[in-house]
Amino acid sequence: MSEIDEALGLFGGRAARLVSERENAVYAADLPGGRAAVRLHRPGYQTPEAIRSELDWMRALASAGVAVPAPLAGPVVLSTGRVATAVAWMEGAPLGEGGEPLAGDPVTQQARFRAVGRAVADLHNASDGLDLGAGFTRHAWNIDGLLGAAPLWGRFWESPALDAEERALVDAARAKAHGMLGAFATSGGDYGLIHADVLRENVLMRADAAMLIDFDDAGWGFRLYDLATFMTQNEDEPNAEALRDAALQGYREARPLSTEDEDLLPMFVMLRRFASMGWIVPRAAPGDPKVRAYAAKAVTAARAFMANA
Repeated sequence: MSEIDEALGLFGGRAARLVSERENAVYAADLPGGRAAVRLHRPGYQTPEAIRSELDWMRALASAGVAVPAPLAGPVVLSTGRVATAVAWMEGAPLGEGGEPLAGDPVTQQARFRAVGRAVADLHNASDGLDLGAGFTRHAWNIDGLLGAAPLWGRFWESPALDAEERALVDAARAKAHGMLGAFATSGGDYGLIHADVLRENVLMRADAAMLIDFDDAGWGFRLYDLATFMTQNEDEPNAEALRDAALQGYREARPLSTEDEDLLPMFVMLRRFASMGWIVPRAAPGDPKVRAYAAKAVTAARAFMANA
């Protein structure tokens, strides 16, 4: 019996169709509770307890009126050891895809980015008011998780695509950011539950509303990391600055964001670039040009950061 068939049997579902197979395998299926996205979680990333916590958080967010998928079933551990969950299917079109030009005219694009900024603020606001209990457990995009000896997505400074000069730059930028992030945390920088992967593929648009999906990477972290992650796919857009401003405008409509915090966004963009540089290495074959591409973006971000820090 396949893993998805076993999961459907446990959930009382039927008619599964594979819709995505990246980090996790996601199927569209019909469950007793309605149309669902059934996810087979990648082994070794989140524990069953952490996945249960993810669902508890999403359930609380949905109950608070935040536009996120409401959990329907799971987590269950399959006979293979893999964990399966199911959440309500969200109707909408992805905002876009990384590496591809944004659809729509500039006015439409900016309106969508404003909606995403507002959605991120709504998630942060609602999360601050939740009591998820002592058993809640998720990983942390804190100083150690981003810049420590064992970052969540790998020791990015060891990327084989870096030459000696680039590695020295990354090391210097890492040290500088470590100090700045420590000062930000000590001064009360905004920290709490975050989505941690606000990419275009994880944002669904329905009319003028933005909805966040795929909470696999979510956990504790600096709120600026969510905004910075959203900015990383815009660098090749001709109106990147206007898109950035629109997202920040939407965020500020629901949640305060000081100009001092806004000034730290380039650092958080670099931190995401560093994380992604570490993420790609175990997922690509030696010599795969993707490894160099991720490293090149991280180096560019590091140069900009060091020039202005």
